[in-house]
Amino acid sequence: MEITAKMVKELREATGAGMMDCKKALKESDGEMEKAGEYLRKKGIASASKKEGRTTSQGVVGSYIHMGGKVGVLLEVACETDFVARTDDFQEFVHNVAMHIAAASPMAVTRDEVDSALIDKEKEIYRAQMQDQGKPAEIIDKIVDGKVDKYYSEIVLLEQKYVKDPDVTVEDYLKSIIGSLGENMQIKRFARFQIGG
Repeated sequence: MEITAKMVKELREATGAGMMDCKKALKESDGEMEKAGEYLRKKGIASASKKEGRTTSQGVVGSYIHMGGKVGVLLEVACETDFVARTDDFQEFVHNVAMHIAAASPMAVTRDEVDSALIDKEKEIYRAQMQDQGKPAEIIDKIVDGKVDKYYSEIVLLEQKYVKDPDVTVEDYLKSIIGSLGENMQIKRFARFQIGG
């Protein structure tokens, strides 16, 4: 079944979930609104979106050391209350994300934190590649945009496929934890250290 923009919009309004999450939910449920809503609730995405914007002034700094001390990660994750920050689920989330960072080596938490000069350089390289392949000028921009999106998904923590479950992104994982713990949470920042890296 074809998923239309109208269907995605309707599901977004009903759940408060993001566009890509709604599209995926509709695909998973063959376009059935009710099933798509259930899918989002199970993933915790619908309720997570409604919690965005709430103040996150508590949290923890977690750490993860890997490969006999060759790779280490410090990670700050914020939540709304100290009570949630001390729960096993929150602590496990922080540990899992730190472990993901050790394995996947992201550059930034969000796209906004990526140096625009780096993205401009990537665009320049992609555009040159497309021109060398003789692609028509009118489609080069679309191809370049697609390649830049793919590049972001490799270097931006929230957009990376989660190492323990590649069917979801780190952002999906975050939203599912927000949904289950009932508080807004934010991955604030991280530092990844590697011997000889």
